[in-house]
Amino acid sequence: MGRIKAIISIFLVQFLLLQFTKSQQGFEESSAARTLKQEPHDSREVHCSRERSRTAWQIIEDYLMPFVEEEGYEISTDCRLHPDNDLFRDQEQHKINLDVNEWRCGYCKKSFRAERFLDQHFDNRHYNLLNVSQSKCLADLCGALHCDFVINSKLHKAKCNPAAVARNRHVCESLANNCFPISQGPSASRLHELFLRQFCDAHTCSRKTTPFPRGGKKRENLLYMATSILILMLLPLFYLLYYLYQRDMKRETQVLRRVSQVGRKAKPS
Repeated sequence: MGRIKAIISIFLVQFLLLQFTKSQQGFEESSAARTLKQEPHDSREVHCSRERSRTAWQIIEDYLMPFVEEEGYEISTDCRLHPDNDLFRDQEQHKINLDVNEWRCGYCKKSFRAERFLDQHFDNRHYNLLNVSQSKCLADLCGALHCDFVINSKLHKAKCNPAAVARNRHVCESLANNCFPISQGPSASRLHELFLRQFCDAHTCSRKTTPFPRGGKKRENLLYMATSILILMLLPLFYLLYYLYQRDMKRETQVLRRVSQVGRKAKPS
């Protein structure tokens, strides 16, 4: 009975600590949001989604660049996939992720509790660092690069729009022709073929093909980190339960010995 009470107490304490942590994070995020509101807001607007641009760049890094690096191929600045043509690339490179709930601006060293607050800070305080005259919106290529599939794979099961599919396939094939011209040699030719298979073939109303059939960058580190954290959280609980079990077993053994000794003494000589 005592063991059950101890286990219940442990889980109750962990639950209360978790709730306290969440409430603290919520308070800190609210404070960060208030701080951002106090910052002077630039009246100019950029009609380009930072989030979708970030997704598009992540797709390029995960499902294209490993093959480009393997070939030792250098993408031309005329290619829309080149880093210099990403409107937000410089700002994204000036994000410093110190911890799960700690982000820092690489320009002014100001810290924030969430990435979205840092994004707002960039929009408000460092708009002047965006190369709006030459750089282009990478989010415009999201249709060709399958951003929606990456954000939510369930959308792949939605009703197909032939016109949208045809448009995205045309943009995709244009990227392949512009970024990896066959006339540039064997490496460009191989990458041209890979780009068509990796990205363009999936632009069809057929359910048989999916994006990125050649795979991409392995992301085992995140799974390894999550598993390690979980083990570290559960290990003290395991040792505590083992200790309580051993203590109860020792008590039961001592009680049995006493009963046995009392029984021997009670026997007539």
